[in-house]
This record gives sequence, structure tokens and C-alpha cells, in this order.
Amino acid sequence: MRARLPSPSPPLRRALTSWRPRSIRGRVTALVAILAMLLLVPSGVLAGMVARQQLDNAGWLDARRAAGLMAAADRAGKLTDPVITSSVPGVDLVQLVGPDRRVIASSPAVRGLAPLSTVRPTAADPQKDVETCAFAQLGCVRVSAVRVSLGPDSNTVYAGGPIRGVVSAGVFDALFAIQVAVLVSLATWATWKITGRTLRPVEAIRTELAATNVNDLSSRVPEPAGDDEISRLARTVNSTLERLENAKERMDHVLAAQRQFTSDASHELRTPIAGLRAQLEEARMHPEDTDLDDLLDRTLGDVDRLQAIITDLLLLAKVGAGAPSALEDVDLAESARMEVSRRADRVPVRLRLTPGVMVRAVDTQIARVLTNLLDNAQRHARCVVLVEVRRDGKFAELVVADDGDGIAEADRERIFERFTRLDASRCRDRGGTGLGLAIVRDIARAHGGTIEAGESEAGGARFVLRLPISEHLPALTRDVPVTLAASSSR
Repeated sequence: MRARLPSPSPPLRRALTSWRPRSIRGRVTALVAILAMLLLVPSGVLAGMVARQQLDNAGWLDARRAAGLMAAADRAGKLTDPVITSSVPGVDLVQLVGPDRRVIASSPAVRGLAPLSTVRPTAADPQKDVETCAFAQLGCVRVSAVRVSLGPDSNTVYAGGPIRGVVSAGVFDALFAIQVAVLVSLATWATWKITGRTLRPVEAIRTELAATNVNDLSSRVPEPAGDDEISRLARTVNSTLERLENAKERMDHVLAAQRQFTSDASHELRTPIAGLRAQLEEARMHPEDTDLDDLLDRTLGDVDRLQAIITDLLLLAKVGAGAPSALEDVDLAESARMEVSRRADRVPVRLRLTPGVMVRAVDTQIARVLTNLLDNAQRHARCVVLVEVRRDGKFAELVVADDGDGIAEADRERIFERFTRLDASRCRDRGGTGLGLAIVRDIARAHGGTIEAGESEAGGARFVLRLPISEHLPALTRDVPVTLAASSSR
């Protein structure tokens, strides 16, 4: 069985958790400090060892050099003075010893002393390095012994100096320890500063986001220059805030429209219901004075109005639920011709239709647009209503115009609002629900189109519905309007 390592005790786990830095800045700084120590401390130790070795080698080289110079001088017969002066710095212990172990000449530092070493180089090995501590007044010394000649009666030169390696090694160790400590401190300090400056935009983003509330999404976080991760994060946060702000504005608009719609709808439904109730209560209170046929006609009229309002409200809810489904190619000219042919209007309708103008739409909704626009035109026209279908670039246009009183320019946008009532005589309801033009606008928007109100050539109202041309538009050989006239009555 595999042995399981014991898990840390709870106190140790808490201690490790509490020691661990909480911020990214602290974690990165701690990591860099640990890495710097792991890299610099072994490097410093290795450098100290190399420096001490170089120091030792330099001491031996100086001793060998001084001994070699003295041996050459003795061979040349220049060491006639019993006092020897070394020309190599740091080498002040020099002796010339004869074959009988008698000191022939020496430097002032070892004058009167016995030979520095008993080691005598041989002809086969004319140079030896010796460390000795035989002289208490000199301490431990490093000496290079060199044989002057290869003959049996050759003199020997001893040259060297006190061993200062312990002091020098300590100095070198201290210097390298200070150097490592300074480098680790600099690396830690630089990492702390650089990470602080790098993460400063993140703290600004956090502060700005913390101050942002759902009621005011207009604030934006600062965007640092460049194209690094933090800059892209700031741009993404601002883009998200912008989308949230736009979504909130749309939601506020929708909620306001819903509240207004609820208020208007309740008012519009309350009026016929109140009238219906008043008529029924009066009939119950005075049955002898009630004309039953007249009461039924009036109450059925109010019920019809309620039914029309509810039907329009349901259609508005359906259209506003999203993009229409079950789209098909619809010929606007054919739809207009069929809708006019089914009606029995009081005012004649003139048709000016361009054949083959196709749109992708829901056929029943396009028919409802034509019905509502024609109903509106018939209520306010004097002598004639014009229906026109034509192409305008990539758009199809359906125009319904009348020769009534027209619409004031200030009211040409407001008339598309639900249950709008204008003071002008053309907009006083004469049988409508107040939702016809609102339905036209919502259907146009659902199909990617627009509806605009303007002034006709006869001075009345002119409504222009623009829808995108169908991508499946067939090839047309000509684009000639066809003008027809429809009778006003049957």
C-alpha cells in the first residue's frame, strides 16, 4: 500500500495561509524575492569561493616569482650583500640558504632566523611550495623554495609572506554577502514598484466599478494607453458598461411605454365599460321608459368597441414580442389591389401600382397595415384617397394619401403613439380604437421598415411605408405604374 503523507495541522495551515500575501502585488514581489535569493545566494557563494581561490593563487604566484628572481640574481652573482630586498610587493620574507643549511643572505624581516623551511628542492623537482608555522614571531607563512642550480652544491632561495587568506576570505565573504543582500533588496523593491505601477489602472478600474450603481451607468473606467491586457480589460469593461447603459435606457423606455400603455388602455377600456354599465343600470331602474331595441343597439356598439380595442391590444402585444415568423414573398401591388377590392368605402380609392414590388413579410400583417391606413384615410378624406406602390432603390414604398384637413407638422410623430388624441378635427375618433397607426408603426419596425406621415399634394395626410425589397425579387421587364379607380360604394 502506498503511504499517505500527513496533512499539515490546522495551526500550521493557518500560519501558512496568514503568511501568504493577499494581493497580486505582494505575491509577485515575494516570488521575485525568493527567486532572486535562490539565484543570487548560490552565485555569491560560488563567486566568493572563486575569489578566495584566485587570492590564494595570486599569493603563490608572487612567492614563486620572487623566489625565481632571487635565484636568477644568485646565478648571476648579484647577491653579494647579506641583506636582500624583494622587488615583489607582499613578499618580504626572502632567504638565500647554502647547501649546508646556512643562511647566506636574507631580507630584514627574517634576518637572524633559521631557514624558513627544511624542504630542499631536488634537481628533478627544482621548485616546491611550502606552508609552515615554525616561527611564532612570523606566524604561518607561505613560502616558495627554488633551487638555484642543478648541481649538488646548489643554493636554495626561500621567498614568501604571511598567510592572510583567512582575513581576505572573510573580507570577500562579507563583500559578496553585502552584494547579494543589496541585489535581492533592489530586485524586491523594483518588483514592488513596477507591479504597483502596472496594477494601478486595475485599482482605478475596481474603484470606478465599485462606485457604479444601477441607477447611473454613465461612468466609465480609465483606459490606459497601449494594447496590453489591462488596456484591453478597460476597453472591455467600458464596452460592457455602455451596453448595460443602452440596455437600461431601452428597458426604462419600455417600462415607461408599458406604464403609459397600461394607463391609456385602462382609460380607453373604462370609458365604454362605464357607458355600458350606465345604460344597463338606467334600463333596470326605469324599465318602462327603456326602448329595448335602442338599448341593445347602443350596448352592442359599446361591446363592439371593446372587442376592437382588445383585438388591437392583442395584435400590438404579438407584434412587439419579436421579429415576425413565417415570412414569405408578398407582392405589395397585389395586396393593395385585393384589400381595396374587398372594401365598400364612402370615398373612391385611386390605385397607382407598380407590379412586381416584392417584400419579405407576413401577408396578414401587411394587409392589416393597408386596412388601418385606409380606415384612417376614409375617416378624414373629402373626395378621394390615393394608394400607391412603387420602388425606391432597395426599398418598396406603400403610399396612402387623402385630401382631408392634413396633420400639423408638430403632430406627425405623435400620431403613431397609442391612444393619441389630437385637437385637430381630422384626429377626433370617429369609430377607431386609437391604436391603428400604432399598429402600423410596430408592424413596419418588426419588418425592418419605417412609416412616416406628411402632407399630400391635395393638402391632406400622406403616409409612406418603406420596407426592404425582397432578396428573392424576380427579374422585371418593366416598372410601369398601373392606375386604377375603385368605386366608393356597392
